[in-house]
Amino acid sequence: MLDTTMFFTVLIGVLIAGLAGWLIFLQRKVQAFEKSSNNQHSGLQLQAYERLTLVAARIALPNVISRSNISGISAGEMQDLLTKQIREEFEYNISQQIYVSADAWKSLKNLKDQNLLIINRIARSLPSNASGLDLNKNILQLLMNDSKADIHNLVSEVLSYEAKKLM
Repeated sequence: MLDTTMFFTVLIGVLIAGLAGWLIFLQRKVQAFEKSSNNQHSGLQLQAYERLTLVAARIALPNVISRSNISGISAGEMQDLLTKQIREEFEYNISQQIYVSADAWKSLKNLKDQNLLIINRIARSLPSNASGLDLNKNILQLLMNDSKADIHNLVSEVLSYEAKKLM
């Protein structure tokens, strides 16, 4: 009888030790998964900041103008072309906002809105017979004369700063 009691006691001890070992194994596996998941999330965030930095550069007015410099079109047609390119670039990358901070996304959105405002304001100030070249020249002159008008570099710095915090 004593042998049977001792056998069951040892058996229960071995089962408890085995269960404890199994729980430790599962806990380590979960921790490794969480670490891997965090690394993937950080990687996605860094890619999003990289992509939005590129978007900021692509919607900077001098860059949009250089890609859209078509001769022989009216200021109204150029206005439509410039605003369309900025909106399409922004909308194409709208899903990136889930990976970046609200401030980073807001700064990019403000860049887009300000650039559209500048284009539309200058286009309205031109005579009805103005050319697309006139619109482009006036936009570039504004940017050269008013450093507050071109916030592209500031937005790029914000995105870069936040990306570096993740590294």
